[in-house]
Amino acid sequence: MTFNPTRRQVLVGGASLATIVALGGVHPAFAGADRTKITVRVEKDLSNLDPANRSGPIDLNVIWSVQQGLISFKPGSTEWELDAAEELEQVSDTEIRFKLRSGLAFTGGYGDLTAEDVKFSFERFITPDAEGKPVTYAKDWSALDRVEVTAPLEGRIILKNPAPALYTIALADGSGRIVSKKAFEALGKDIATKLVGSGPYVLKEWTPREQFVLEINPDYKGPIKAHFHQIVGKPIGEQKTAEIAFKSGEIDFTAIDPENGKSMAALPDASITEIPAIDYVWFGPNIEKAPFDDIRVRQAIRYAVDIDAILQGAYSGLYPRANALLAPSLLGYWKDAPVHARDLDKAQALLREAGHADGFKTKLTIEANARYEAIAQIIQANFAEVGIEVEIEALESAAYWALGENDASKDLELSLIKFNGKFDPGFQTQWFTSAQVGQWNWQRWKNADFDALHEKGGVTVDPAEREKIYIEAQKLLDESAAFIWITHNLNAFASRKWLKPGVLPNGNNWLYTAFTQATA
Repeated sequence: MTFNPTRRQVLVGGASLATIVALGGVHPAFAGADRTKITVRVEKDLSNLDPANRSGPIDLNVIWSVQQGLISFKPGSTEWELDAAEELEQVSDTEIRFKLRSGLAFTGGYGDLTAEDVKFSFERFITPDAEGKPVTYAKDWSALDRVEVTAPLEGRIILKNPAPALYTIALADGSGRIVSKKAFEALGKDIATKLVGSGPYVLKEWTPREQFVLEINPDYKGPIKAHFHQIVGKPIGEQKTAEIAFKSGEIDFTAIDPENGKSMAALPDASITEIPAIDYVWFGPNIEKAPFDDIRVRQAIRYAVDIDAILQGAYSGLYPRANALLAPSLLGYWKDAPVHARDLDKAQALLREAGHADGFKTKLTIEANARYEAIAQIIQANFAEVGIEVEIEALESAAYWALGENDASKDLELSLIKFNGKFDPGFQTQWFTSAQVGQWNWQRWKNADFDALHEKGGVTVDPAEREKIYIEAQKLLDESAAFIWITHNLNAFASRKWLKPGVLPNGNNWLYTAFTQATA
């Protein structure tokens, strides 16, 4: 890979048929169609390519292409398949044995992939650096006790406790990528910008703010095959700019606003894919501050708001309503969660009972963007009907997310929040525990029973039992009236008709190796 500090023009043509054959015939289906390269839009530039300190899905999607894990997600699925591991066995609740495939090698001359690299990669998450600072994703491996190397290609992962989420949160995800120990020691802090791996692609080039280029790794010996010789990622922040780029033919794939799906589908050579998301969008009060420390006031504002009007007004009626934390596709989905309908009489009665018959003034804090401002305005209008005067505070993104640091959330009154979801329910419930007050639990709700259920769910192996635990946890969230759920979101993508995107079920992540030519 080359890392270019200054902008320059990069000419990358499709690979010739001769090149394809030389690369082992990896993508013969496209040899005659000259579709060996695709250009995708990413919402922002790459930031940190160290899997333990990655900044989000943009980084992760590239890391997945270049670095192997013992296992990886199957295309379009939350299930996993073997990757660098030839064998993987859950020996007991606290022991996983693995055997690596032979012949896997890191790029850049860093040697073969061995069990020592696995040990180094995973134990980084439980080993603070020289300054005592843990890696960003340390919690993903909080159950890890140690990795034992039993042979050059074999080892044992020893856990401190059962951890059923380990497969989806760590092993198949970014925190399960295998880093070259030699490369890490040689590169030092440059590991954040120089991606060394053994996977299907190499990061051929990264020109900050302009593009990155993934190219097939000719020395790759693993089971997951790439379908395009080259994938170019272009950072385009604005959704409208991205849609213009798609219409002009500059890019072949982009996320779009679902509201624009029909107009984009009318374009020649365009195909639209919609995927229900597993995010969670809600608003709620800081229950440490009056008058929201009174549950009757919290129940009153839940009766006062019209969620269906928000879905119509801010989401064009296209997004599904959320009635609890976990989305329908997740273990622990509470299908019988109450649907709180608007009832102004009950809202006013509760306010009178709580001593606020004439209402009160409050402030709703949101991240500044058009959709959230539309939601806030509907809430403002709804609350005005019961005498509650709402001031809307729209913060730029950096200022808004800084509320998760240094206990900055203590001064919030009402806040509108959207978190991305992952495939294990324990990832979602963690943000609402007492320990998260001062960080990401902006409602500052503390409940010992919820904390215990979150902990129990994290170590319970039986799926049926886990489902019961997470439903019980969501009942406690509902009883608190501190969380007013809006939607789990909806993802939409535009791609060329000949292109089948490799998007995972959360819609936020995709596998570049799973992008392939559409068959119909």
